[in-house]
Amino acid sequence: MTTSNHLLFELGSEELPPKNLLKLSNALLNNIVQGLNAAELTFTASKAYATPRRLAVLIENLSAAQPDKTVEKRGPAIQAAFAPDGSPSKAALGFATSCNTSFDQLERLKTDKGEWLSFTQQVKGQATEQLLPDIICQSIADLPIAKRMRWGSNTTEFVRPVHWAVLLYGDAVIDTEILGLKTGAITQGHRFHAPQAITISQPQNYADILYTQGKVIADFEQRLTLIRDAAHLAASAVGGLAHIEEDLLEEIAALNEWPVPITGSFDTRFLELPAEVLITTMQTNQKYFPVKSAKGELLAHFITFSNIESSNPESIQRGNERVVTPRLSDAEFFWKQDRKKPLEERVESLSTIVFQEKLGTISDKAHRVIKLAESVAKQLNFNVELSKRAALLAKTDLMTEMVGEFGNLQGLMGRYYALADGEPVEVAWALEEQYFPKQSGSPTATSAIGVVLAIAEKIDTLTGIFSAGLIPTGDKDPYALRRAALGVLRTVIENNLVIDLPELIDVALTLFTHEFDIEATRNLVTDFIFDRLKGYCLDQGYSADEFDAVLSVNPTQPLDFIQRLQAVKNFRQLPEADSLAAANKRIRNILKKSDTPAAANIGGLVDRLIEPQELALLAAAQLAAKDIQPLLAERDYQATLNRLAALRNDVDAFFDHVMVMTDDAELRANRLALLNFLSDQFLTCADISKLQA
Repeated sequence: MTTSNHLLFELGSEELPPKNLLKLSNALLNNIVQGLNAAELTFTASKAYATPRRLAVLIENLSAAQPDKTVEKRGPAIQAAFAPDGSPSKAALGFATSCNTSFDQLERLKTDKGEWLSFTQQVKGQATEQLLPDIICQSIADLPIAKRMRWGSNTTEFVRPVHWAVLLYGDAVIDTEILGLKTGAITQGHRFHAPQAITISQPQNYADILYTQGKVIADFEQRLTLIRDAAHLAASAVGGLAHIEEDLLEEIAALNEWPVPITGSFDTRFLELPAEVLITTMQTNQKYFPVKSAKGELLAHFITFSNIESSNPESIQRGNERVVTPRLSDAEFFWKQDRKKPLEERVESLSTIVFQEKLGTISDKAHRVIKLAESVAKQLNFNVELSKRAALLAKTDLMTEMVGEFGNLQGLMGRYYALADGEPVEVAWALEEQYFPKQSGSPTATSAIGVVLAIAEKIDTLTGIFSAGLIPTGDKDPYALRRAALGVLRTVIENNLVIDLPELIDVALTLFTHEFDIEATRNLVTDFIFDRLKGYCLDQGYSADEFDAVLSVNPTQPLDFIQRLQAVKNFRQLPEADSLAAANKRIRNILKKSDTPAAANIGGLVDRLIEPQELALLAAAQLAAKDIQPLLAERDYQATLNRLAALRNDVDAFFDHVMVMTDDAELRANRLALLNFLSDQFLTCADISKLQA
């Protein structure tokens, strides 16, 4: 008897949404795998296939049935299982009935906690062929489809109308119905090259049969590689390099089952436009790969992909060239029209766009950012006037034709137009850098004025949206506040900027005119930013307890926080670290639990202590306090903690020989004062008692 077989499931449909194809494919695979695991069906490998017209999953060596199981059910306790006359109680009889057996077939289960009636039975595992229809139907139902559609007179729903379904286990079809379709072994090839029905004889032959008989490359990753390589080869033929962005590459792979490269050209006059404009036009509107020279300059060529192998590719080339020309002409028109009106003259029109109901218009935001930019520039000792000028013009490119057509060019077009207007170069670059970092891992602003504007713009958004009560919940963050908070932190930390966040938040909160709880909002915004800082630090390789040790002393400057964190990370590598962390934890617990106030100061403590070990610790702690003062002034937290680590022997000796909570109230207060003083020295850097052994 065969114990395993390969499984193939394929769902054929109208052309699937290209930007969601890979997401749907991965989700279908994950859902089916989870369903198989939940059913305790074993397999050795799994793979997803996806093309514009199909989603498919191949499962290798899938077990033919669930394993048989021994199921033990526990019934009522023995004392409740019998009536006074020794006959079975109603509870016992009811338990037997629920197990589909008689009372005399029940057993007794003894444990340390008592004795119960029980019933053990062997449950035979279900056949895989019986389980698969429900697993697959549930997997389809759980796909992340925002809006499902119906078609014809069907009541079934999917992202697109479906036309066929293949469900093979080994060489046998599992007869069932999926989305209103009767399953079989018949698939469809390429819509134009191989429109005839194709029979899949074995699941493992699926991809090869589609390729050889159906002119379909079923493997998404294989198409990606083919398209990338073909684009580079085609670009090299015209003396250039293909400019390939991964998002567009995936979209083109999702649009073609049999991708064939076509090289086209456009009028060189369009090269007078900013390269980013041409690239955006070609990528967004036409799904073309632009071509660049070895120096990175844009060439008047593009690479597109056709889903058919034409006998006359030149006609496809000419058709694409005819289509792209009016697109580029539109961009050329926007460029020329926009430059007729300088950015400064667009400031007033910002008052026509509402930013947020409680926060006013974009103009209102711009004037708040001007004041925030001034505050940031003063903290950083950067040029205040240039910062205010950049803030004034920051959003004006939103009012241009080009950005109205291509929203992703905001900021970048501001830079181009500002330079064309004769604005200072620092201001022009800041208009683009205000949006940095654009995504996870991308560069932050680096120019002085760009840094100021990036921080000010994001702080205004964060404080404003929080003050309006629109706090992100779960995965819903419509104003991208998490990205804004992380952007502020990365900009400050990665540019080594000394800036006080609470101070800046306070300035921002005073600029709003609507009613809200300033204190509560301040705390919410601060906590939100420091939550993002924790995620950032964990990603950088710091541990949660290291982060908590620094957070406990409430540093207000992100750069200072990171410097302390690095010092703590290095400190815990010292041989003294574990002992001192434990001692600090002990000190904090003693101070927390003590109802005796510590002595007011340690000035004359040397005359009020009696044991040599406590006197030695006092002297060592006082000397260390003196030594670390200049180190702290320089923010040399590493050297500070290294110096405090030298106290280990004195601390150990103190706890080995001195009773802190003595019956002598005065002596107890003096010893508490010593511990308080010692704790304060460590807290100049971090609370190392938070470190876990």
